[in-house]
Amino acid sequence: QAQLMESGGGLVQPGGSLRLSCAASGSIFSIDRMGWYRQAPGKERELVATITTVGGSTNYADSVKDRFTISRDNAKKTVYLQMSSLKREDTAVYYCNARMISTGSFFPRDYWGQGTQVTVSS
Repeated sequence: QAQLMESGGGLVQPGGSLRLSCAASGSIFSIDRMGWYRQAPGKERELVATITTVGGSTNYADSVKDRFTISRDNAKKTVYLQMSSLKREDTAVYYCNARMISTGSFFPRDYWGQGTQVTVSS
């Protein structure tokens, strides 16, 4: 069974930086893309950034462009989110997402991590 494990959340002051990591493990045949979503209290889950495994094409939410950078290490099946110039409105639970084909399956599907809390506060 494929799974995702996030790390790196925590408390940071406004203007600070934080780096999230997410590693995929288990019975994985291939990974199409990986990315990050977030959900603030009382709001719907929203896309933060995604990156493709082949080519490294990235996609960012307008609210995080020029502040967040997504990257990946294909050999480690790991995706990173470097967050800089953090704002209070970035406070949310951040979820790792991966579109993967597990071993023994023919079709890709979305997998989710358990989420990691990021709190931006002074």
